[in-house]
Amino acid sequence: MKADQVADGSGTGPAAREGGSRTPATAGAASLSARAREAVLQRIVDRRYAQGARLVEREVAEELSMSRVPVREALRALVTEGLLELLPHSGVRVRRLEYDDVDHLYEVWEPLAVQASRLAARAVARAVAAGGTGELAVLETALRQAESAAASDEGPREVAAHTAFHEGVVALAGNPLLARTMEQLSWQLQLLFGMREEPAHMRAQHAEMYRHISAGDAEAAAACTLLHVRDSRAVALRSLFGDG
Repeated sequence: MKADQVADGSGTGPAAREGGSRTPATAGAASLSARAREAVLQRIVDRRYAQGARLVEREVAEELSMSRVPVREALRALVTEGLLELLPHSGVRVRRLEYDDVDHLYEVWEPLAVQASRLAARAVARAVAAGGTGELAVLETALRQAESAAASDEGPREVAAHTAFHEGVVALAGNPLLARTMEQLSWQLQLLFGMREEPAHMRAQHAEMYRHISAGDAEAAAACTLLHVRDSRAVALRSLFGDG
């Protein structure tokens, strides 16, 4: 299937009719496409678009109050990123997470998360030695929001808080390459977090990670994070596939 058939389902979109020629995208068009991508991603993460659900370009455009061009670009990008997949004859659907998808994600995330915590703790230690505070407010806020969401049984808000915590650790680490690499995993992790169980002890592990990072104890933070990610993997596989 050609790229222009991704969501239109007909293969007769503008680019197809024009032989695939395209004018350079303007900044405004790129911005609309990015907004459409983020909106579709959010709907996948909070499961308004369920796994296996077929997405029709026209319907998505109407829902987002956008023209079909930025929506088409957004869906095409999400196919490339692996969150959507092409249907055999036309259109796209939300990709179902398979066992290997989850396993591979954790294989990549584990060393990155561990190193992020180690670097974050070192950054805090340097900041404190220089008379600063280590910029821990983002982590503290995420921990409070997770507890509040759990108490109110607000699953999507709790997922957002957990994601914010891990993103805060990465930001605190101060390594731009690590940040860019983790950004590529962010939406897949949010999707996974939203589908699995969220036991209370996972929140307690975040609090433990915070304690070691705020103390500037790099190796304790790394060890705690390693246990957390491996526990998260076991919870995810058990929740989704009955396997740990």
